[in-house]
Amino acid sequence: MLELEVWSVSIMNRTGKSIVLIGMMGAGKSSVGRCLHRRTRLALLDTDDIVASKFGISILEIFFKYGEQRFREAETQALRGLAPATQAIIVTGGGIVLREENVDRLKRLGILIWIDANEKTLFERASRAANRPLLEGDNPREAFAQMLQARLPLYAKIAHLRVDTSVLTDEEVAVAILSKLRRLDRNPGLGLSIPATAQ
Repeated sequence: MLELEVWSVSIMNRTGKSIVLIGMMGAGKSSVGRCLHRRTRLALLDTDDIVASKFGISILEIFFKYGEQRFREAETQALRGLAPATQAIIVTGGGIVLREENVDRLKRLGILIWIDANEKTLFERASRAANRPLLEGDNPREAFAQMLQARLPLYAKIAHLRVDTSVLTDEEVAVAILSKLRRLDRNPGLGLSIPATAQ
């Protein structure tokens, strides 16, 4: 039986701090987000799902039909629609950090957790998925490496915490995140409080 992390309503209303997962495609943000959702019982919001729902088609189809620029605009609109006062698990797309406005909004939403792994692992995981429009070119390995190098400093600059998922299961990553957040809880400057009870 999973240990459940119960975050009280009074704490949610006072701090409004969500757990926001950032990182490269293939890091495991969506899977880890589901694990955190089960463990905390907080709402699970995924910016890619919000965008896909708005268009009524998949992310892959959005890229092919409307282009990356239109997708990025919709991604920013999705972020604008998230309420900072509502605590949740928020899963973001890998490129969400490319826009300054997005970064500002992410910081207001909560604690930014960088889900990371080594480049080889990230690429292998990302390649297994069929919904990676940015890897559809002639040389996906090179495209991935270029994207990763451009985004790494952006993740590093804004993340409150980094968790390497290279050799961990999704559940182990979720446990590591909650453990690190408990330690952050002791830092009053972040305004985060996480009372936890085991069931």
